[in-house]
Amino acid sequence: MPKLELDSIEQVSATGYPDPFAGAVAGRWYRRLAPPGGLTAMGASHVVLKPGAWSSQRHWHKGEDELLVMLSGEAVLVENDGRTVLRAGDVCAWPADVENGHHLINESQADCVFVAISAGTDGGGDYPDIDMCWTADGTYRHKDGTEYESERLK
Repeated sequence: MPKLELDSIEQVSATGYPDPFAGAVAGRWYRRLAPPGGLTAMGASHVVLKPGAWSSQRHWHKGEDELLVMLSGEAVLVENDGRTVLRAGDVCAWPADVENGHHLINESQADCVFVAISAGTDGGGDYPDIDMCWTADGTYRHKDGTEYESERLK
């Protein structure tokens, strides 16, 4: 059956971010939707951000498109050009290889919920605000190329 039962999919708050970058996403809870749906050519996650939580460190992707659909609540989208408030029904799209670092911050007093969808080949990416990038093989690296001790979760 194509309908996914969200309550039957494990919700986790895991991150592969190395210290000190992991703390900002501690209030991010997500369910990976693609595996239980049998999807292999795209990724999708149902995400709940608790008040004060970030969706990720601000980042952009090589080789991977990203789409976000806000379902409930409110969050602030932070991109290269500034901040935009997102509410239920808003949709954002980031084409692969466009160096527009982005993430969401829940600055409200209530949870916000969104679905993030990605497709393409994960060729790595960059975190423009911090000394970190990731490679296609799933490793986090300093911008000088040295590896962090943490492994990226996919």
